[in-house]
Order: sequence, then structure tokens, then C-alpha cells
Amino acid sequence: MAESLLLNLAQSVLEKLASLALEEIFLAWGFASDLQQINKLLKTITAVLLDAELHQSRNLRIQVWLEDLKFVLYDIEDVVDEFDCETLRRQVVKAAGNTSRKVSRFFSSSNSLAFRFRMAHKLRIIRERVAQIVKLKSDFGLTEGVNDRQVNRRERKSTYSFVDVATVIGRDDDKKKILDHLLNHVDVENVSILPIVGIGGLGKTTLAKLVYNDERVKSHFEMKVWTCISDDFDLEVVLRKIIQAATGRKCIGWGIEQLQAFLRKTINNKKYLLILDDVWNEDRRKWNELRSLLMGGANGSRILVTTRKNSVVSVMANVPPYNLDDLSHKNCLSLFLKCAFKDGQDVKHYPNLLKIGEEIVRKCKGVPLAVVTLGNLLYSITSEHEWKSVKNSEIWKLEQKEDDIMPALKISYEHLPSYLKRCFAYCSFFPKDYQYAHLELIQLWMAHGLLQSKNENEELEDVGLHYFKELCSRSFFQDFVQLFGSVCCKIHDLMHDLALSLTQKECSIVTSTTQQIPENVRHLLFANPDLLQGSFPMIVQGLDSVRTIAPIVDSDFISQPFIETLYLPRFLFLRFLNLRNSKIEILPEGIGMLKHLRFVNLAGSKIRRLPNSICKLQSLQALWLLGCTGIEELPRDMRCFISLRSLSITTKQKYLTNNGIGCLKSLRYLEIYLCQNIEYLFEDMQGLTSLRQLSIKLCSRLKSLPQSIKYLASLEFLVINGCKNLDLEMEESNNQQDFTQFRRLEKLILGYLPKLVEFPRWLLYSYTNTLQYFRLVNCYDLKEWPSCFTCLQELHIDNCGRFAASDWSSIALVPKLLIDGVELQPTERNYRPSSDPNVVVDVNL
Repeated sequence: MAESLLLNLAQSVLEKLASLALEEIFLAWGFASDLQQINKLLKTITAVLLDAELHQSRNLRIQVWLEDLKFVLYDIEDVVDEFDCETLRRQVVKAAGNTSRKVSRFFSSSNSLAFRFRMAHKLRIIRERVAQIVKLKSDFGLTEGVNDRQVNRRERKSTYSFVDVATVIGRDDDKKKILDHLLNHVDVENVSILPIVGIGGLGKTTLAKLVYNDERVKSHFEMKVWTCISDDFDLEVVLRKIIQAATGRKCIGWGIEQLQAFLRKTINNKKYLLILDDVWNEDRRKWNELRSLLMGGANGSRILVTTRKNSVVSVMANVPPYNLDDLSHKNCLSLFLKCAFKDGQDVKHYPNLLKIGEEIVRKCKGVPLAVVTLGNLLYSITSEHEWKSVKNSEIWKLEQKEDDIMPALKISYEHLPSYLKRCFAYCSFFPKDYQYAHLELIQLWMAHGLLQSKNENEELEDVGLHYFKELCSRSFFQDFVQLFGSVCCKIHDLMHDLALSLTQKECSIVTSTTQQIPENVRHLLFANPDLLQGSFPMIVQGLDSVRTIAPIVDSDFISQPFIETLYLPRFLFLRFLNLRNSKIEILPEGIGMLKHLRFVNLAGSKIRRLPNSICKLQSLQALWLLGCTGIEELPRDMRCFISLRSLSITTKQKYLTNNGIGCLKSLRYLEIYLCQNIEYLFEDMQGLTSLRQLSIKLCSRLKSLPQSIKYLASLEFLVINGCKNLDLEMEESNNQQDFTQFRRLEKLILGYLPKLVEFPRWLLYSYTNTLQYFRLVNCYDLKEWPSCFTCLQELHIDNCGRFAASDWSSIALVPKLLIDGVELQPTERNYRPSSDPNVVVDVNL
């Protein structure tokens, strides 16, 4: 399966080699002939890749040949990126030469002649390696072919609701029985423990969610807690998860005694419902340690466990388990057709497809995850050939266990367009049950060069969003939560297993200090909390090609000794560094040597200082410092981040200086969050010529916005929230042209702004012909609603009740209108917002 990613990798490399920009760079350095030769050789290999992948399972030599090809392709990418990095470095030096000799010296360590010799040597070796791979190709008798499996499909509406279809078919009786136990069961003990048992993908978690969100459950229990356990049943880890789910507190730095005491206090004499989802623990001693802490709840408390293993039931249950049966064939077929046919499409018009669909459903063995995945794979496709290719796939014939649904998932993966395969596989770089934000996934894919724009005018962020939506429509993601500007989701653990299997030969999960790691590994994931807390031997020595460093467990465990022992400068080709929520306080100076680094995630970490050397990362595309409340000030040379596209910051500074962030012409996304001391922003904001989204949140001392904010001509989404001292008024001229710079603004959110009494003119007249979405929250003193929004499609008003009747007449004309969280139909729009000043709507922005 891992080699099925190879075609996309080869195509990506060929596209890079064929780009005009690279051709000009190679020509300037005198390497044009090398480029042409490598390009020609790779094309001859790519032509036979499909045939090689078909035969590799039966020919070990072809497997080795494909592995060699994969690694040389990665090395070609690294060489191409080195030329890009050198070009970017020269741009920084040239720009800095006119303003600061110090900055120029800061970046001028590279010697042109030495660079030319080094790259000539690398290109010669790569050319020889590729030539040798081409020579071996003839030994295998491979035939040329093209990928004819691409199918045009219409996208679903991006509501994400389709992933919930499994919750509405075939589980009503199961839900009723579970509820009866939770609400009416006579207890032997004050806390009963009921396991739901079934194979993977059967819908155990879905059923638990149906029960958990039932209104009767909400009113019956004083406390509800949902925790995903997965395969890590370390008591301290589990306690942290339960406490965080129950109270929101992360308890960082707490020992086991503190955690136990706090949990006892939290549930003491309360009737609670605790869901322990996806439990694998078979160690009775570990369970008894946790169980003794959970018995302090009031009589009638319930623990609902979901598990695949009967051995877990024998350890945990004190009542008979609930064995979840397969979904009936009739329900499976209904579910499949609901997924496969778009809204309003009559299945009866396609009798042949219906017959083929019935056979596909039988192969799914009553497992909803398999049914939904294959149904979404065939969504709106009416070609009998495509349906038959799924039904007759060779993957069904592979040896499998009786309850194995992985073939269905593999078929869905195999039918992905090649450009999506690596994107999905790279989701394995995060822990199981991780809540992905679509913005994070897009930056990850961008950092690894997986996003392919069709033309120079297409933004990579838009390409990434399209990829994300396509994976959603094929059921590779689930459990969606849509927050303003961001979509969060999860991956089923079986899907996560599939993603891990795809990257296993290029990804190493470090679990031991004595582990042998292959030298060609590209992605390094750390799984052992004890390993992360302290130093470890140099097991990572010689891993020069690593592109990813990330924890595959809760990164709370990553400490300062870990990052110092890791010695980052050894990873010269690192693209993605994930230290989110870590205990690291200071990044080492050597980080400035990682010229290929594109995404650094420090959000929520204990970081206090970023070395100025980080500004040497001219390839950096995303720097996330959200919630880093310990940062005293940002690096002084931030203007050197010429490739930065996404920046989120939290800092203790009172003001942000000019000639820093305002110089970032590549910046698309900027979030200024929880800067509680900040009073003024940088005045040269007009320099952010590419900025599309600006969020200013929870900056309680911020007094005013810079005049230059009016000139963000590319801005599409503006959020200003929780800035209680912010006055949006500005000195304005009478020239109408001063108020027309927001030419693209489509979404606006204003919340918790006590000083907002009337809309400022600079904001009011900037977007009347473009604004489609507007949300206004807890701006109670706002006196008048503007009536000039001609394109507004959706309006949310929460706790803003002083509008006059004349204002309400224009508000009522908006196609989609929500007042205090309730959507009003046109016939209900005589309703007026409450004028009670004591009403406060707690809305998460």
C-alpha cells in the first residue's frame, strides 16, 4: 500500500522540475542540462509506475526498486528546495541591504561558489542514481500505462452534515435499550459499568453519542463527561483526560496525587454519566486503580464503555455487556444509497446500479463505516464501470479476518485522486482521537509541498480547502464542529490505522531509547512520554533527511531537556516542527539553521523567548504562537519572514512596532490573541497587501486600531472580539474614497465591544456590496443598525437589543437570520430582540 503514494510523489516532482521558475534558477546557476536529463529520466520511470505497483506484491525486486525510487524522489525534492531557499535568502539580503547592514550580514553566510560546487556534486549523484533506476526498469518487463481511474464527480454542499447519516439508520432499538439501562436500571453498586462491545466500524461510538446527547440523559444526570481512551491506559494520562473533559482544566504539571484528589472532589456525590470511548486495556490492576476513584459518585451514576474486545469486558463490567449486532442488510442498503445518490436523485432510474450496490453492501458485512465509506466513494457517479470496479476489486480477495473491514477502507483510499493520497496519509502524524483543525491540516500539507495549484493566481489555501472538502465528502473525516472561520474534525481510529500503514516505511514512531531507526526515515514521531520528559541517547544521529518532528501523544510531555538533547540543527531538511502545548520555554539558537522549515507550531506552549535566529527561516510559511502567554516580546527581525502566510501571536508587549509584522507581504492569515497588555498595534498595517483574514481577540487593553487597517484591500474575513477598551472610531475625512478599501470583505464578526455605540464610517462604507456574513454578539450599547448591506446573506445577532423599529425592518429582510441562536423563518420575523440589559449570551467566537 505504501507504494501507491509513489505516483503522486513522482508527478509532484515532475511538476516542480518543469516549472518555469525552477528552469530560470537552474539556468542562472549553470545547471540547465542536469535539470533536463533528470526530468527526461523520471518521465520514463513514471510511465511504468502503475504497472510496477500492480506487480510489486509478487516480486520482491520490484518492491526494492520502488523503495529506491521513492527515496531518490524525496532527495530531488530536497535539492529543488535548496535552490528555492538560496533564492529566498538572496531576496532577503537584497531587501535588507538598503535598510540594515546588520540584517544583511545576518543572512550572508552562504558563499556562492561553495553553493555552486555543493549543488553540482548533489545533482551529479542524483543523476547517476536515477539513471541506475531507469536501467533496472528494463529487467522487470514493465509496460507503460496511464491512470484511467480518475472520475469527474460533483462535490457535496459543504455542510458536513452527511457524515452523520449512520446515526439515523438502524440504531433506534439499540439506543432505546441503552437508555433504559442508564435511566431505569436498578443498581447493585452505586456506579454501574456497561460496555458496548462490537467490531471496529460497527457504530459503537455513534451509538454512545446518540445516547449521550439525548435530552432525557441531559436532565437525568448532574454531570456528563466524554473521554476517548484509545490504547493508552496510563492512569495519569486517563485522569488528565477525564478532568479536562469534565472541567476544562488541563492540570499541566500536576502529579498523580493531585489528579486523584481533584477527580474525587469533582465527582463527589454527583450523579454522573462517564463515557470511556475506545478502551483497549486488559490489565485488571490498572482498571481497579481508576475504578476506585470513580466510585465516589452518587447512586445512579453510570459509566458507558465502548470496546472491540471481550477481554476488556471481563475486566471492567459489573453488569452484562451490550453486544452491538451488525446492521441489517436492509438498513445497510438504505444507508449506502443515501450516501451514493445525491439529494433528489431517484435510485429507481438506475436499476443496474442498484443491483451492483446490493452486492457491494453484502461485502461490507453489516459494518456501517464500510458502507458509508464506499457509498460516499460512489457519490453521484452513474458509470456502471466504476461501480463494478469497486465490486470486483482485487482488494476484496486479500486474506482477511472474518470481521475485517479494512478492505472496504483500502478500496476507498485506492480510488482517491493521486493528489489526495499523501494528504490523507500525512494525517497519521497526529495522535488517535486528535481533533484536527482544517487550517492546521492545510498548513501541514503546504509545508510538505502537497498542494498543487492549477495556475499562479490560485491561492494555496484555497487549494487546501478544496482538498479538505473532498476528503470530507468521501468520509475520511468525521465528527465535525464548525466554528467561525474554522472546521474541526476527527478521524475514525480504523482510518487512522490505514493512514499509519501507508506511511510506515517513511515514518518512524519512537518508543524506546534503544530503538534502531532506518536512516532514510522522513517523519519522526515520538510516542513514549517518559522518553519525552528527559534526555535520550543519540538514536536520531544520522537522520539527516527527516522532514517531520512531532509527538504522537499529548505534547504536554515535551520538555526543555528533550528539545536540547534532540539537537534540532541536525535535521537540515526539516519542514514541520510540532511543539504544541509543550513545556519548552526557550527554542535553541540553532533553529535558524533549518532553512527548509515551513511550519512551526508552538501554540499553547510555555515558550518565553524566541531567538532572533528564527528570523533566518526565510522559507517559513506558518508560525503559530497562539496562547503562548509567556512570550515577553516577538523577535525584532520578523520582517525577514518573506514567505510567511499564517501567523498567530500572543505576547506581553504593550504595543507592536512598525517595520515588523507590517512588512510581511506574503501574510494571508493573522491572529492577535490574548495580548492582555497590548494598547496599540503596528501603524504600517497597509503593508499586508495579501492579508485575507484578520482576527483580534481578547486584547482587553487595546485602545484603538491603526488608520492603516482601512487599506487592507485583500481582506475577506475580519473578527474583532473581546476588546473591552477598544474604540473603533477614527479620524476620517469626508472623501468617500477613504471608506472603500475593503473591496473583498465577505465575513465580519464583532463581539464583546462595550464601546461600540454606532458603526464607524470607515467600517460602515467599506463593504456594503460584498459582505455576506455578519455576526454581532454582546454589543448591547449599539444604538442603530446600518441599513446599507445589500449583499448580506446571513446575520447572527446575540444580545444586542436596542435597535429601533426602523432598524428591525431592514434586519428582517436578510435571507438567513438568527436571533440569540434561534433561526427565524420569514413568517416569524415580527420577533424583536430582548432589551433586558441583564441578558448575556455566552457565545464562543
